[in-house]
Order: sequence, then structure tokens, then C-alpha cells
Amino acid sequence: MTDAETTTRERIRLQPVERFDGGQKNAEIAAALRISSRSVERWRRAWREGGEAGILSKGSPGRPRLSDAQIARLEQELERGPQAHGWADQR
Repeated sequence: MTDAETTTRERIRLQPVERFDGGQKNAEIAAALRISSRSVERWRRAWREGGEAGILSKGSPGRPRLSDAQIARLEQELERGPQAHGWADQR
């Protein structure tokens, strides 16, 4: 994620904070910001527990847990297709 994308993401995540302070309900905030109610619920909980810092993105979870050799092996197996792995057809 670029720095600009991270900044945009943080700005979106901080928008509900003043609405939380204003007592708005989750559904109202979600509709106004065009985001899911579930996200608002998570952010409100994080805000209650950690303040504004609790809402900020934790960033990328990191590199894949597969090694380069495992990724190469996975690619080979995927190329073989479903039938090679016991499925009736290629779907």
C-alpha cells in the first residue's frame, strides 16, 4: 500500500470519531459514510478501548507464511488442475 493510500485509509477510519462523540448510532454513521455497520461497530469498540489510536489501521499483516519453495510447489499443483487431485472434472 502506498503512503497516499494509507493516508486515505486513516482519514476514512477517523471520520466516525466525531460522530461517536456526538452520540450518533452505528447505522446512521454507516449510511452517512457509505461503509458497513459492522465496520462502524468494530471501530466504535476499538475507539472505546483505545481512543483515536485504537481506530488507526494496524497495517499489512506481513509477508505470506509460505516459503518461496512452497509457493512454487503450490503453483505447480494448481497448474495440474482439479482432475489430478481427485475431482471429477476441471471445474
